Amino acid sequence: MNDAYVNAMNTQKASINWMDSITENLANIYTPGYRENKVTFKTFLDSISCDGFLKNTDQGKAIPGTSNENVFLEGQGYFVVRNDEGRIAYTRLGEFKFDENGVYKAADGSTVQGYIMNEKGEIMSGTKSLDKEEYNRILSEGGSLNIPTTEIKLWVDPDNGKYLGKYDEFEIKGDGILYGKANNGQESSPLFKLAIMNFHNPQELFQYKDGMFVETDASGRPVIGRGEVRSGLIELSNVDFKANITYYQEAKLQMDLAKNIMSSYKDLLENAISLMS
Repeated sequence: MNDAYVNAMNTQKASINWMDSITENLANIYTPGYRENKVTFKTFLDSISCDGFLKNTDQGKAIPGTSNENVFLEGQGYFVVRNDEGRIAYTRLGEFKFDENGVYKAADGSTVQGYIMNEKGEIMSGTKSLDKEEYNRILSEGGSLNIPTTEIKLWVDPDNGKYLGKYDEFEIKGDGILYGKANNGQESSPLFKLAIMNFHNPQELFQYKDGMFVETDASGRPVIGRGEVRSGLIELSNVDFKANITYYQEAKLQMDLAKNIMSSYKDLLENAISLMS
């Protein structure tokens, strides 16, 4: 069994790691799309150590974006993007925009993924379509949608300045479907559906860069996400400011107690040595 000095050292180390995590949270309280760090602990021989660092998957507040191209996901799930290497990643930060070629992209250049739709509002997979009833059945069962995603592209015809040569404007509705509009909005046609995925254990997603996650064995495979898409908004950090201030005070108190134990132990050891000499 570890003595009091070793236990106090382990507790102090765990407290420092906890404080570092809280400091990172507080520094990113206004960072769009930031996911709060959550520290878990385990006990061993009357001491503690950090057991893991998980990401808080709760929803952050909505704030106005810079254009109606930005999107906010209200509910569970993640937007799907593909980076330059062709790797699929997941994010809550819908700070998306169409580039000069009409490709819908995230701030880091990743292409936003979606599904092509037919005029009936059905998702297309090659020449086959998936009707709304089948989609809702898969959604209700918490299953995956085994249809490849594609980049979302609204090229502008240089001859008439219209999207896809036909539409005056576009609109992203709550179900994540992007519509092309013409004739002052009198004509509306579904073009793409934003891909939204979720995981049975989203806390185990691996964050490979700020706001971008990839699946792991622990997170499980992606399933259809449940969320409403709101155009013109983005998601702010989900850090709870008051809670993190409280956690910081608790961590500091824990570290101070460990220091006091170490100091007392040192004094006792010095007294014992002096009595023996």
